[in-house]
Amino acid sequence: MGGQVDRSRGNAVLRACGCAAAGLFLIAGCTADGSPKDGAASRTPAASGTPSGPSGAGAGTAAAPSGGSGSELVPELDESKQPKTVAEARDLLGRIIVAEQAIGPDVVRSTPFESDPGHWPVLDEGCVWQTASLPPDVLAKSTRSFHIPAKDGRGRVRINATVTVHHNREESGWETARAMEEVLRCPGQKLREGEELKNLWGGAFYQGEQMNGWTEDAFTETGEYVSARDGGPHLYTWSQAQFGPVTVAISAKGATGITREAMNAFVVQGTSRMMVQAKQELGKAAG
Repeated sequence: MGGQVDRSRGNAVLRACGCAAAGLFLIAGCTADGSPKDGAASRTPAASGTPSGPSGAGAGTAAAPSGGSGSELVPELDESKQPKTVAEARDLLGRIIVAEQAIGPDVVRSTPFESDPGHWPVLDEGCVWQTASLPPDVLAKSTRSFHIPAKDGRGRVRINATVTVHHNREESGWETARAMEEVLRCPGQKLREGEELKNLWGGAFYQGEQMNGWTEDAFTETGEYVSARDGGPHLYTWSQAQFGPVTVAISAKGATGITREAMNAFVVQGTSRMMVQAKQELGKAAG
């Protein structure tokens, strides 16, 4: 699956590269309107509540693009549009996160539909996901839960959409870096009682690396999903992208009768739509 490369974000951060992750980014190649080139298509977000890098407004020395992006698909960030308060961040989040119809025609809302806005997932030392309050570097965060109902021999597919708003792009960059650290530390993770992720590996790419020409930083995690309710092992994918102070992510937990291509399509459709909306809200106007 290729090797691991070190890249500095102030401190050394491991970033794994692999053929499968590169393949997902190739699928995620978008047209100018943000739709996937080839047409369309849980877990808790992979970000620790205890930052391994800077936190708080204005903190951080993460390597990130400055000025123009050099890509038509990644506009220059307009820093004057970055939210400064929780209320502004929640308003921005609401304009970025997707509804079910943006992911696919068969996708419906799950119950509960939206996460508690004051909760943040933390991967503990035993590789078990816990719940904590929002860390200082996060202004707002929301996760929406969807599913594709079981039908005609196909099992129920579970999909989550997550948007996180930080104070600045340095903080959002550290969130992506921590996601990579977590999958390297915990290739097996317990989501909750009777629900686990196994054989996880991840790939992270800055803009311009591999096939990433559509976001400032991208992270993909793949593995297997096993649960007492859904059986398994089934396919599992988490895809995260960053623009300025915002990260967007889609996770998909597969089921019997679902191919990897179908899973990738749902993930790409949701992630690319939210990334386009983040760029429209925070990017500088052309011209």
